[in-house]
Amino acid sequence: MHVQAAPQPSSNLRTIHTLRPLSAALLTALAFSIAGCQAPGELAQSRDKAEGDAYLAEAGTRDGTAAATDAAASPAPAPAVSPAPLAEAAKPVRGDVRAHGATVQSRERAFVEAKAMPSGNTAAQRTTLDRIQVSGSRIGSAPRLTRHNLSAPTAPALLAPPAPPAPPMHQASVDTEKYAERDDNPVQRTREQPLSTFSIDVDTGSYANIRRMLGDGQRPPADAVRAEEFINYFDYGHAAPASLATPFRVSTELAPAPWNAQRQLLMIGIKGFDVPKKTLPPANLVFLIDTSGSMNSPDKLPLLKSSFSMLAKRLRAQDRISIVVYAGSAGLVLPPTPGDRQDEILAALDRLEAGGSTNGGDGIRLAYAMAKQAYLANGVNRVILATDGDFNVGTVDDNALETLVADQRKSGIALTTLGFGRGNYNDALAEKLADVGDGNHAYIDTLQEARKVLVEEMGSTLMTIARDVKIQIEFNPALIAEYRLIGYENRLLKREDFANDKVDAGDIGAGHEVTALYELTPVGSTAMRLPALRYADSTPVAQAGGEIANLKLRYKRPGEERSQLIETPIRRSSLRLVASEPMRMAASVAAFADALRGGSQYDGWSWDQIIATARGLKLDDRWGQRAEFIGLVERAKVQIGEIGRVGPVAGVAVSE
Repeated sequence: MHVQAAPQPSSNLRTIHTLRPLSAALLTALAFSIAGCQAPGELAQSRDKAEGDAYLAEAGTRDGTAAATDAAASPAPAPAVSPAPLAEAAKPVRGDVRAHGATVQSRERAFVEAKAMPSGNTAAQRTTLDRIQVSGSRIGSAPRLTRHNLSAPTAPALLAPPAPPAPPMHQASVDTEKYAERDDNPVQRTREQPLSTFSIDVDTGSYANIRRMLGDGQRPPADAVRAEEFINYFDYGHAAPASLATPFRVSTELAPAPWNAQRQLLMIGIKGFDVPKKTLPPANLVFLIDTSGSMNSPDKLPLLKSSFSMLAKRLRAQDRISIVVYAGSAGLVLPPTPGDRQDEILAALDRLEAGGSTNGGDGIRLAYAMAKQAYLANGVNRVILATDGDFNVGTVDDNALETLVADQRKSGIALTTLGFGRGNYNDALAEKLADVGDGNHAYIDTLQEARKVLVEEMGSTLMTIARDVKIQIEFNPALIAEYRLIGYENRLLKREDFANDKVDAGDIGAGHEVTALYELTPVGSTAMRLPALRYADSTPVAQAGGEIANLKLRYKRPGEERSQLIETPIRRSSLRLVASEPMRMAASVAAFADALRGGSQYDGWSWDQIIATARGLKLDDRWGQRAEFIGLVERAKVQIGEIGRVGPVAGVAVSE
């Protein structure tokens, strides 16, 4: 390269003129080199960077001829990739945001500093060039570009200290998990509120999620504990119906409460007809998989891929499977494919990598479109959404997402949500989407849990045998003074909703079990919790033939819009002297949930009493779930410490 310098009295000034176009060329070449290394997810920010480089070259080149010569000598830029499909993926996430104006200013400063340097100080030049910053999302598993400092002499005073490195993408420094706020159901006075109405719930995600937290040595937040999901995680052996003509059977048990003999425990059990797996109708499944950057950890996408592989290996030729992924934008990885083409399905799962931001709204739309394309009129049609719930681009408003899912529910396509991961897990959204999507929610923390949910309980997960199942109990104020529903706080219904077939409620799958517990205080008990009212009507109420309550249940058969009614009276004479082993197990699980929330409801029952009750049972434990439960209570006792008051409340007898 030949540069004609004008006669100057100082040789240093000639060196500066020579360095000026050289510095611009070096900066431009380095910018193009970094752009060539960038992953597709960073292309949108690369355009901003290129504009800043152009501004720098223009500001640093006063001799047009010399600038043109240097530009010709620079390496050719890497071939451009169309950024349109990836524009959303390249949007900055959280703390990795940089303004374009700041980028241009940093390049102006780099130019001024390069001009002021002697041409022979190459190490200092490298230090200046090393401060060019590259930001953006990365798709795939390639390592993120990081800045590193080359060894160099002390920089001149004009140089500013290097900026601190940007925080790693998607690595939350604080816990940002989201749980819906809730309070325990209050004690109700039967004279004032004789009716209790709620929708059934078959979710189990809360229990598995709390198991993960305790395993991590973390005290679970109270709102993450949902008692009904703890209770429904276990099988209590409720009686099943004889045929699908009656889709489920309802049973009840009444016994003294294990924590206070002055109260009673009412257990309501619902067991769905169990359809053999070989006779399940064909399934049209869409795996909707979150592949955003927040899923890039072993307990997220890798565990997800292994979990879905278990299910894929059990699909049949009559089944159809599609795979849709979403990050910054949604994409179709596998169109509807017969279930016996397992090599194709497993290969598609194996290719998935995490990167980019999270556009869940677009992914849900595309998944439902695929489900409609392969719709089976007489089969199972379901979208299975697997995510940490961290939606941050596209449709991010929870209410808008719920409306989207609720609208699609009307087309006969259900939604199951599977939660993964920690740190930014959005439990509130995952559970709510499953509720409005006529599906169920589970949390996968281990391969064993994946097998339970996606293999052992597959019939229950996929095939709905009863829709919009509602329970309403009317308690007799002549015999029951107070009652409290344990759990189901986010499933409560108005009394008028029970007979309104337009009000949505939970569904029951083939073989599903649903269990609900009420704590009752009989009239005349010394364990009443509510104070007496000065002006209450004390007129005796008729005892209605010894009935303590009347249980009503409504449900719809699949494809029908009118509900059917089941009605069962619960008599005082059904009171057992000692609770059965299944009821004692359910009571232990309910007390454990309360203990994790602060221990305010169970008359001072301690960790040791919960453990002793569960350990004393002789129930079949072929899968080790009861033993695992005991281990969790023991772990919680060590990590959290004693809760409430140990032992009985003064003046109240506690059954042994």
